[in-house]
Amino acid sequence: MRQYSPDLTPPWKKPKQVPEVPAEPGLVVEEPATGFCGAVVGCEAGTVTLEDRHGRHRVFPLAPAAFLLEGRPVTLVRAAAAPGRPSRTASGSVAVPGARARVARAGRIYVEGRHDAELVEKVWGDDLRIEGVVVEYLEGVDDLPAVVEEFAPGPDARLGVLVDHLVPGSKEWRIAEAVTSEHALVVGHPYIDVWQAVKPSALGIDAWPVIPRGQDWKTGVCRALGWPDDTGAAWRRILSRVRSYKDLEPELLGSVERLIDHVTVP
Repeated sequence: MRQYSPDLTPPWKKPKQVPEVPAEPGLVVEEPATGFCGAVVGCEAGTVTLEDRHGRHRVFPLAPAAFLLEGRPVTLVRAAAAPGRPSRTASGSVAVPGARARVARAGRIYVEGRHDAELVEKVWGDDLRIEGVVVEYLEGVDDLPAVVEEFAPGPDARLGVLVDHLVPGSKEWRIAEAVTSEHALVVGHPYIDVWQAVKPSALGIDAWPVIPRGQDWKTGVCRALGWPDDTGAAWRRILSRVRSYKDLEPELLGSVERLIDHVTVP
C-alpha cells in the first residue's frame, strides 16, 4: 500500500508559480538576460520575435520564466484562438476554413503605392482571395484618367481605385473628378500617406507628428519619432503593428470595403 508523505516544505521555500501569458502581438516584455525590451511582433513554434522602440528585432526562445512583464517573471506561450468561437480574418469577416482562392476576376482594385497594397493585403488578403480580387499599385495617380481609360472598365470588369489625401480642393481630388466611367469607383482617405491610416495607438504613440510643408513627410515622421532615417524600415515597423482592422482608421476601412463591394457586384 502506497504511503502518503505530506509536503513539509515551508511555503516561503516553495518555488513560486510563474504565470503563462499568450504572446499576443503588441505585448511589451523584457528579456532580462540581455535587457532587451520590446513588443511581440511574431511568435513561431519555440520562438518569439520582439521589436524595440528603435525598430530593432531580436528572436528569443520560449523558455519557462524567460521574460519580465511589468517587472514580474512570466512564461510566454503561443497565443491560441478562443475555443468555440468562429475565427475571423484580419478584416473582421468570418473565416472560411479550407476555402480555396477564387480564379481572379476581370475587375481590379488599384492603389497608389506598394505600402498601400501591402496594408490592404495584410488586412483584407483572405477576403480578396476568396472573392478573386487582385490589387495592383500605380506608383501615383497623376495619370489616373488615362489608366482608367486603358483598363476600359465595364459591367463584368469593374475597377476600384484607392487614393491618398482625397480631400476637396486637393490635386488628388481634381484628378479623381476627371474619372467619369460609371464602372469605375474612385474613393480615398484624407491622410497625406497611408501610414497615417494606422492608428497611433497601434504604434504606441499619442499622435502622428505634424511635418512642415516642404519637407519629405515620411523622412520627417522618422526624425520626429526618433526612428532611423530609413523609410523602408519604418514602414516594416508600422506594418508589423497592424494585426487587424481594429488598428486602422475608419476612413480607410470604409473606403476599402466600398471598393471590394464595387468590384464584386454580380
